[in-house]
Amino acid sequence: MHTHTHSVGVVASRIAHFDKPTKLKSGAVLESYDLVYETYGTLNATGSNAILICHALSGNHHVAGYHSEKDRKPGWWDNMIGPGKPVDTERFFVIGVNNLGGCHGSTGPSSIDPLTGRPYGKSFPVLTVDDWVETQARLADYLGILQFAAVIGGSLGGMQVMHWSIAHPRRLRHALVIASAPKLTAQNIAFNDVARQAILTDPDFHGGDYYAHGVVPRRGLRIARMLGHITYLSDDVMGEKFGRILKNDTFQFGYDVEFEIESYLRYQGDKFADSFDANTYLLMTKALDYFDPTHHHRNTLSQALKPATADFLVISFTSDWRFAPSRSREIVKALLDNERNVSYAEIVAVHGHDAFLMPDPHYHDIVRAYMEGIAP
Repeated sequence: MHTHTHSVGVVASRIAHFDKPTKLKSGAVLESYDLVYETYGTLNATGSNAILICHALSGNHHVAGYHSEKDRKPGWWDNMIGPGKPVDTERFFVIGVNNLGGCHGSTGPSSIDPLTGRPYGKSFPVLTVDDWVETQARLADYLGILQFAAVIGGSLGGMQVMHWSIAHPRRLRHALVIASAPKLTAQNIAFNDVARQAILTDPDFHGGDYYAHGVVPRRGLRIARMLGHITYLSDDVMGEKFGRILKNDTFQFGYDVEFEIESYLRYQGDKFADSFDANTYLLMTKALDYFDPTHHHRNTLSQALKPATADFLVISFTSDWRFAPSRSREIVKALLDNERNVSYAEIVAVHGHDAFLMPDPHYHDIVRAYMEGIAP
């Protein structure tokens, strides 16, 4: 047994059940659903120290701490959240939630549809960032939280933060948008489509109803993850980490793994295919593609962000080419057009898009300073 120092320690997930039918952006209606969540720290008497963490593509509700004493791997943002960490659980009450459509306990395609007694599969509706924010707002109601001190998210999580600030401006005082974008570029949509095609064309996909066949579209999921992984890392970090290193000293003149980078990508692909639901992957990438606050505002971001009243901290990373710093600066400009309080940091980092998950001291100091400024 080992002690989990400077961590929130062993945490348990909880389930919130919602019986009221919810109408989604697509027009589809879910009669009921569950959201799985975790909380860290204590809600203060006035309820003014609550923080919501919005997860990215493959994230979930397990943001910090460990699920058991033997657990070796902490929550996905454990380096950011915990006692004495940038988001300090001795001062804040932090909530992690697995979004609707997820595959870590919240109602999603792999869940049993109460109407049929079988997994939803392909009948599960397509979701949008708007839908997630509405269901997160319901979770806040359920937990008795009228207003968040801050809503925080990276990547797709940052998009949720932006929508929170527009859809429920009075329910958050601060918005932290990290390694995100106001909408995806065509190139980004293209990457997502190739990843989806890998899954959709896998013979084991069965139109989304692979559960009934007792199979998983593993090949498609592996390729989707490998492709995604290439886009999350920078060329520099790949070169530094793997270069052109061969597993054996000589060329093998075949198609098995020869380069270390191939080995790494296949390992990541296999790991992902074992732990993530293919239908959820499709849903999450589609929600990314659809996100565009300007869609109904004659295409100006300034107009779209007008309702926001929160103060913002926007952070980008120099080597992130998937969500480039220029995209974060668009958000900053639109907020300044509306005379909002906005702090912006562009962090020099080599890790590409994944930098937002890394324990970079400069990045963490900025978040820490901001959070100290807003602690009740």
